[in-house]
Amino acid sequence: MISPVTITVDPCWSAGLLQEALRRDGIKADVHDGYGLALVSVWVGLVVWCDGGRFWWRTGWNAGRRRVIYAWHPAADPFRAARRIAMRYEELRTLQCAAAGRHEVHSAEPQ
Repeated sequence: MISPVTITVDPCWSAGLLQEALRRDGIKADVHDGYGLALVSVWVGLVVWCDGGRFWWRTGWNAGRRRVIYAWHPAADPFRAARRIAMRYEELRTLQCAAAGRHEVHSAEPQ
């Protein structure tokens, strides 16, 4: 019996490809790595994790089960993953703008 071959991809390299794909969509993101994982920080509440094999990010909350809901995408396809993440990014920006219209927004920037 032949055992399957496992190909290990550097998570930071995969995250860098995702960062570039997001940049092409006009979205700035930062990449951070450590402990065998990479994080792509996109927006408040939108951090994409990468282990080299897949990207995953939070998409919501299941109140009944009291658990976070995640979406994931293969790291081998960073451009399609970026499109999905861009949709979540726009959703979060829209929610934040709607909330800002109802409440005064506080900034950490010096006045």
